[in-house]
Amino acid sequence: MTFMALADPTRRGMLAALALGERSIGELAQPYAMSFAGASKHVKMLERAGLVSRRKVGRTQMCSLQPEPLAEAERWIAQWERFWTVSLDRLDALLAADKEPKA
Repeated sequence: MTFMALADPTRRGMLAALALGERSIGELAQPYAMSFAGASKHVKMLERAGLVSRRKVGRTQMCSLQPEPLAEAERWIAQWERFWTVSLDRLDALLAADKEPKA
């Protein structure tokens, strides 16, 4: 669910804004010139992924970043980064060995 939420550039932008501190849904919508309802749908997706929490202050809904799922995603990506680094290093060594003059 985390990667699905991060797939959209608007949601990534909202997370970047939340990294600077708590924001209302209206504040999150503002840079994208979208309606409150549109922004709320993005926030709901981020909430379902566990990336955002929401609380009411009067009539305003305030959102906060919940970074734990991002740390899990980073660990998953790091595992694959190691795999591809090792694999590509092996390929590079094979290609280099293939280019060496044959005796």
